[in-house]
Amino acid sequence: MSDYRSSGVDIDAGDRAVELMKRHVETTRRPGVLGGIGSFGGLFRPDFDGMKEPVLVSGTDGVGTKLKLAFAMDIHDSVGIDCVAMCVNDIISMGATPLFFLDYIAIGRLEPVKIEKIVSGVCEGCRQASSALIGGETAEMPGLYAAGEYDLAGFSVGLVDRQEIIDGSTIENGDILIGWPSSGFHSNGFSLVRKILSDEKINLHETVPGIARPIGLELLTPTRIYVSLFERLKGLCKPKGIAHITGGGLLENVPRVIPKGLKCEIHTDSWEVPPLIEFIVERGSVETREAYRTFNMGLGLVTVVSPDEVDAVMHGMKDEKPVEIGAVVAGEGGVTLCRRG
Repeated sequence: MSDYRSSGVDIDAGDRAVELMKRHVETTRRPGVLGGIGSFGGLFRPDFDGMKEPVLVSGTDGVGTKLKLAFAMDIHDSVGIDCVAMCVNDIISMGATPLFFLDYIAIGRLEPVKIEKIVSGVCEGCRQASSALIGGETAEMPGLYAAGEYDLAGFSVGLVDRQEIIDGSTIENGDILIGWPSSGFHSNGFSLVRKILSDEKINLHETVPGIARPIGLELLTPTRIYVSLFERLKGLCKPKGIAHITGGGLLENVPRVIPKGLKCEIHTDSWEVPPLIEFIVERGSVETREAYRTFNMGLGLVTVVSPDEVDAVMHGMKDEKPVEIGAVVAGEGGVTLCRRG
């Protein structure tokens, strides 16, 4: 006799996973949430009070091959933070405040405790982003994923008044680039990181100079969520452009917010590259421009502000360790890497 379980799908395990995740999901609840998880769709009633032209901003992303390190280290309670971060950091770059989030977990064999750990990370990310987890999907797909492996992606929606959208259109020659420290590699460039680890036969349990924790743990440091930083920043200045430094690194992402006829000069000696990123770049013999096009090099977010607002930002946000990394100048060509002076 055939049943669904004999094909590799365990509905009872799915029900158990939902029960385990409910207590985590409840901690992300915020005003606007209607109902709970388990419905066919997530319900959210946005507050448009005080807005002239409310605009919804959406973003979706995943964790990528960083998950391979989570599998290798058998650590699953941090990648959910990465998933949230990759989405909400994108939508704040448009000036939006995150409202809610949905996740998608695809796995070969459903393990309720592992799913709970993954979702606990998603919920931690949502709390950091003041965003509600209002739904998601856990799909058990035997034969599609290797034993013990899964994929994780998410979807975020935020809100901004149309007149407050940040699109880079007001950026002009002489504006200043301010960089905000990353927590490490974040969730990009891991295909190259993993290749270097393999080629150089580097063990994930090794340590490197300047870092106390094993490489594997350090690499799994979650992507920094910049939502609270962004909310503070708006009280000090009017950002003209915000670049979330993801795939493509500094060389590809900063130009995305710069109008035609302008380019950026980034002073690479204005901040210190984190020891682990420096280690990977050196061991892999990664050429300079390739490194800046692949990794964030220690800066997860770059904002463009007017020169007359720089002091207010640097002093008002000094606990966040902002760095003046360069300027917008006339010309074409994206980004010029250079040294100060």
